[in-house]
Amino acid sequence: MGLFGGGGSTESTLRNVPLGPLRNNLAEAVDALQLPFAEAVARGGPLPLREAHLSFQVTASGGVQFIGSAQAQSTRGIVLVFKQ
Repeated sequence: MGLFGGGGSTESTLRNVPLGPLRNNLAEAVDALQLPFAEAVARGGPLPLREAHLSFQVTASGGVQFIGSAQAQSTRGIVLVFKQ
C-alpha cells in the first residue's frame, strides 16, 4: 500500500503499489546517489558532508520521484537519511 495525495488535495488515500517495481526503482535511485555522495565526502574541507536527507514520493506504478526542497513544504513524501 502507498500514501498518495490527490492532485493538490490535502487528503491522502491508500492505494496498492506493486512491491517489485518499487523495490527495483528505490534500489536504482540509491545506487545512482552513491557516486555524488562519495564525491562530496572526498572533498572534505571545512564543511564535510556527514549526513544527507532526501525526500521522495512513490507513484502508483512503484516509481520513485525525488522532491526538491521548494516542493517539500507542500508535498508529502518519504525521507531517507544517509549518515556517514
